[in-house]
Amino acid sequence: MTAGWTYSKAGVNIDKKSSSIGSLVDELKFRRSGFGQMVHKSGLFASLIDFGDRYVTLATDGVGTKLLIAEELGIWDTIGIDCIAMNVNDTICVNAEPISFVDYIAIDKPDDDLTKQVGIGLNKGAEMSNMEIVGGEIAVLPEMVNGLDLSGTCMGVVDKDKIITGETCQKGDLIVALKSSGLHSNGLTLARKVVEANNIKLTDSVPGLTQSIGKELLTPTEIYVKQVLDITAKHEVHGLVDITGGGLRNILRMAKGLKYTIDDPIKPAPIFNILQELGNIDNQEIYQTLNMSMGFTIIAPADEAEAIARENSNAKVVGRVEEGNGVYFAPEKLTYDHY
Repeated sequence: MTAGWTYSKAGVNIDKKSSSIGSLVDELKFRRSGFGQMVHKSGLFASLIDFGDRYVTLATDGVGTKLLIAEELGIWDTIGIDCIAMNVNDTICVNAEPISFVDYIAIDKPDDDLTKQVGIGLNKGAEMSNMEIVGGEIAVLPEMVNGLDLSGTCMGVVDKDKIITGETCQKGDLIVALKSSGLHSNGLTLARKVVEANNIKLTDSVPGLTQSIGKELLTPTEIYVKQVLDITAKHEVHGLVDITGGGLRNILRMAKGLKYTIDDPIKPAPIFNILQELGNIDNQEIYQTLNMSMGFTIIAPADEAEAIARENSNAKVVGRVEEGNGVYFAPEKLTYDHY
């Protein structure tokens, strides 16, 4: 049997990426004094800046190689939603409300129609997040860029007494997952390579899907802002996790010295099973690369978690917090012990 596809084989080694991040961060030694200092907490999805009675948050991210799918299909009016979503979904992981956004477009040559289509998606994502786009930049870089790259930065705000960092997660808590809309904007390099290796065109229909595989992969990332902030306003919540790059390994950002066991997951949507079968991707790999239909997780006391699941049609109690260490995916006996 041909060896299965991995994210590393597709060109993205998440462990080496983490090492590169570490080598960069090691050089960022300057510390501001006085008002506006950064709050030094590890594992957060958004950075915290001390602003008196509140924290201001900053998060930055891009759309990634999902842009190549948009380019091949000629569909550009949804990727702006992805750009917003990837940032605001990280912002809410500390219970901050996204309030402002700036975008950055790098393009090989000016194209009015293309940037208009990108703007349609950015505006829709901003509306869905109740957040204003206050500025941005378009850089024309013909010697550096072939096509278009899109990223952005989100600013949020949270009262200090409402911050959620995952540090209060404890034995007995339950894990609630919110269903994803699809792959979101992670793991598309792997997905694209698997599709190409099987001589499938993005415009092709694939059994099990209701639209072409390209349109399925282009499905915009779910924006969880209103839902999650409504939940945290009503319920005690100990941890919030955006299941993006790293898959289930993201849960390791929560309190250490605990075992986060997923024993009753949301059933993966057909696209995940199709990619896994086409690419002969093993379970250990796919659950640390793709969200597998669990796009966001909420860790809360048992009674609160059960109420959250009852009140939200896209939510399900999928696991529990126990004594131990790491993330354990019980159905496939998978263990993840480092982020």
